[in-house]
Amino acid sequence: MDVALTGEPFTEGRARGAMNDDAWFAGLDPGDTEAAAERVRDGSAAAPDEWPTLAVDTDFAESEADYYDALHDATMHATRAAVQKAERAGDRQLVHAVRAMDDCERTANEIAERVQEWAGSLFEDAGTGVDGARELAERDPATPTERRVVALAERVVDLDDEAEELRAYIERTAPEVAPNLAALASPVLAARLIALAGGLESLAKKPSGTIQVLGAEDALFAHLRGRAPSPKHGVIFTHEYVRGTRPEDRGSAARALAGKLAIAARGDHYRGEYNPEIERQLEERMATIRARGDGNE
Repeated sequence: MDVALTGEPFTEGRARGAMNDDAWFAGLDPGDTEAAAERVRDGSAAAPDEWPTLAVDTDFAESEADYYDALHDATMHATRAAVQKAERAGDRQLVHAVRAMDDCERTANEIAERVQEWAGSLFEDAGTGVDGARELAERDPATPTERRVVALAERVVDLDDEAEELRAYIERTAPEVAPNLAALASPVLAARLIALAGGLESLAKKPSGTIQVLGAEDALFAHLRGRAPSPKHGVIFTHEYVRGTRPEDRGSAARALAGKLAIAARGDHYRGEYNPEIERQLEERMATIRARGDGNE
């Protein structure tokens, strides 16, 4: 594509007709931005040429300035289309969903604390947390003040319900987008890893050591500044293979899990097919690590 857009000097020996065919604007209506964007995105040329001059010679543009205006419009249109396609990809939807779920859960808990404090001044039997807000939302308010507290409790319930619906969406969608990651890490943890990495492609390109500490950036930066020990794990601590392993073996467990997660991410991005062998190998490795605590190794 790039050689078709340059304005480099004319290459001797090339036929004028062939050069015209190579031009991104060859045969296009100057007002057809969609077709121009497609040519810019997918086209190519055998060699660079004086494209602005050719555009004027073939009546595609009235001047070189008009040519560059048309080129600008075509490239911007192609870029917008590429961004929209990327944003609508399955992994990006998972990123939005898991971040929205976390926002709903965090906000529900924060408002539940406010509800608890306020309700405690009005009702002797006011509960705590989101469960307390659910109980309060069922009350029949007797005064305008109680009505406001109950309404606030209802907002907590709505947010908590939305978080659960988002979780269900993630659990359905993650195995379709990243089958190996979802099987190895659980759908929600897979979505979190994809979100922390900035997308499935970005995650697939990261080494296992980076995946191991995703979510522990603050601790990692503190270590790099000499203020803390190196973190053994980040968000993957929530996985049973790490959290459920003896503290002295968690570093080994985190490395084993991160190594297989790296392989799973690459398989999901480049092939998109489930490979049960990855999960089997991880199970064997974890059995070996956990056997240390039983004195069997």
